[in-house]
Amino acid sequence: MHRNSDVQTGRKPCNLKAMKVVDQILSKLAELIHQGRFADLETEGLEIKPVPADGGDWRERYKSINAFLNTRGGIVILGVKEEGTGPARRYVLSGWKEHAEPNLKEIPKLFTDRKGALQDLSDCFPPMELRDLLGERVAVLYVDELAADRKFVFYKGEAYKRILTGDHRISASDIDAQDEFKQEAVHARELQPVEGLTPDDLDLDKLNEYIAQLNRPVKVETIKADLAAARPFLERKCFVKDGKVTTLGALVCGRHPGDTLGFRSQVHGYVDMPQQIAGDKQDLVDNILPLMEGSLAYILRNIQVGVSAEHGGTNRFQYPEELLRETVNNALAHRDYSVNKQAIIAIKPGVHIALRNPGSFQRHLLLEAPDDSIPIRRIIPEAKPRNPKLADVLRVYRKWEGRGIGMATLVNLSLANAIDLPYYRFFTEEVCLHLRAGKLLDERMERLFQSFDGYIETRMNGIKLTEEQKLVLAYVIKSEWANARQEYTILLTPDNNHFSSLKALEIATLIRRHSASTNTYPVYVADRVLLGCGYITELREMFGPGFDALDLIRKRALGIVYRFNHFSTLRAVSAKQTSFALWHEDGGTGNDINAFDAFYRKVRYSFNKLEKAGFLEKADASRGYLLRSDYRSTHII
Repeated sequence: MHRNSDVQTGRKPCNLKAMKVVDQILSKLAELIHQGRFADLETEGLEIKPVPADGGDWRERYKSINAFLNTRGGIVILGVKEEGTGPARRYVLSGWKEHAEPNLKEIPKLFTDRKGALQDLSDCFPPMELRDLLGERVAVLYVDELAADRKFVFYKGEAYKRILTGDHRISASDIDAQDEFKQEAVHARELQPVEGLTPDDLDLDKLNEYIAQLNRPVKVETIKADLAAARPFLERKCFVKDGKVTTLGALVCGRHPGDTLGFRSQVHGYVDMPQQIAGDKQDLVDNILPLMEGSLAYILRNIQVGVSAEHGGTNRFQYPEELLRETVNNALAHRDYSVNKQAIIAIKPGVHIALRNPGSFQRHLLLEAPDDSIPIRRIIPEAKPRNPKLADVLRVYRKWEGRGIGMATLVNLSLANAIDLPYYRFFTEEVCLHLRAGKLLDERMERLFQSFDGYIETRMNGIKLTEEQKLVLAYVIKSEWANARQEYTILLTPDNNHFSSLKALEIATLIRRHSASTNTYPVYVADRVLLGCGYITELREMFGPGFDALDLIRKRALGIVYRFNHFSTLRAVSAKQTSFALWHEDGGTGNDINAFDAFYRKVRYSFNKLEKAGFLEKADASRGYLLRSDYRSTHII
C-alpha cells in the first residue's frame, strides 16, 4: 500500500455519525462471522459485499454507489461475503484485496449527467478507510447524497435510486421532473441580488469560518487573506453573482444582515399565554447559522420539561429535541426568501409549537377535494429543497440533510406516538406548521376504539388491532378531522414504513381509498361507521319528539350510549365512561381534575334524569346503561 493512497487508515470520515454506525456494524459482523450465522444487516443505506473479482461484479457495486448518490447516501463495506442458503446461510470474512485500490480511486469520476458528460464527484466521497475485522482488513466507502440541484447522475446511461436494499432504475418521468427542478434552481430566490450590497460588505471572518467547515476533514479550499482573493470562490459558491451579493451570500456571511436583508434574516418568537411575562417575546436577527441556533434555544427555554425516570432523573422535553432542531433548520432552509417577512415561532405550552414561515406549497404537492362529502386536504412529502444552494451550505454545517426531519419523518414520529398529528395551515404568502404536544394514540382515540371494539373485531375476523394498526387508524381518523377544519395533513407514503398495517386495515375495510387518490398517491379515509357522531337520526327514530325536547348534553350522552350498545363488546356503558368520552371529544385533558369532576357530576345528573324519564335502563349485573327499546310503547307520543 502506498503511503499517499486514497484509502485511509485511522482517519475519521467527515460524518462522525456515519463512523459511529460503522463501528456498530463491524461489531455485529464480527459476532456473526465468529458464530457462523447470518442476519440481514443491509438497509437502504448499507451494502456489505466481497471485493469484486471481475468487471461484472464491480459494475454492480458502481450501480449501488450511483443509487446512494441519487437517494440518501450510504456506506459500502467490502471484504465480507455471504455463503450458504436457508439455515446454513452465514457471513464469511473474505478481506480486502490490494488489487482493488485502482477501482476505488476511479469511482468519483465514473458517473455522468444525462447527456453523458463525465462529472467530478470527489466532494461526495469522504476518505475511504481500511478497518480491522477479526484480524483481517475490510474497506469502508462513504457515499454522500448529491445536492438536490446536482441530481441525477448516471452510470452507463442509467440513473438508479435506492429502495430498501435494492437498486432500481429511475423512470424517465422522474428524471424529467428533476431536470425541471434544476432549471428552477438556477433562478432560485436565494440567488437574487441584494440591492445596495457589494462584495466588500461581506464579513471575511464569517466566510473563512464557512471554508474551515468545508475543509473538514479534507482540505478543499484555502483560507482567504482578503475579500479580493475570495472573489472567485464567492462566485463559484453563488454568494456573488454577476458582481452582486446574492441573498445566499448575505445570509451566510453578510455584515449587519438585519440592515441589508430586512425581515428575511429575522425570527420573531412569542409564548401564547393569557398573561404575558417578561422574556416571552424575542426578536432574533442574525446570519442563517446563529439564527438557527438562537431559534432552537428560544424554543427549548419556553417549552415544558419533565423528568425522565429511565435516565436517572434527566430532563425530558415535551417534544423530541432532535425534532425541534431539524424542524427549525428545515423551516429556515425552505422559506421563500423573496418575501420580506419574518419567520414566527408561537409556543402554546402544553398544546403546540407553531412555525409560521414565508412561502407556499407548489400545487403539484397538494391533494385536495375540499367540497367532497369527505373533505380532503393532504400534502405529498417532498425532499427537494426550495433553496438548493443554501441547503448545500447548511449540509456543510450539519444543519440540513436530505434524510433529516422532513415531512415523512414527521409522520413517522407521530406514528411512533412521540407527538400528536402534525398539520399545516395556509395563509397569504405564509405556511404554518403545527407540532402538537401529546400522543397520536391518546386517551380520546383509545376510548373511541374501545367503544367500537366489537365492530372492529368483526371486520378483522376476530383479531384485535395491533398497536401499529391502532396508530395508523388513529392517523387516518385524525387527518379527516383536521382536513374538515381546513388543516392540511401529511399524506401516508411508502417512506412512512407502515404499509403492512395500511394493507391489513384496507383488507378489513376499516379504511378505504378516497376518490382524490391517484395511482402513485393513495389517500386513505376511515370506515364511515368509525366516524359516526351523535346518531341524531337513529335516536330520533327510537324516541320521537321526546328526544328533541332534551338539552344538548343529554342528547350527546345518549349518542355515546347508542355507540356502545351497537358497536362495543361491552354493550352497556357507565356514566363515568360516557363522561370521559365526551370530555375528550371536547378537547379536555386529564390535567384539570376539578373541571372534569364538575363535568362528571353534570353527566351523572343527566343519566339519572334520562333513566327516570325512561330513555335508559340499567343493564343486568352491571353499572352500565342500555337504551330503552320500549320507550315508544311506554310513552304517549
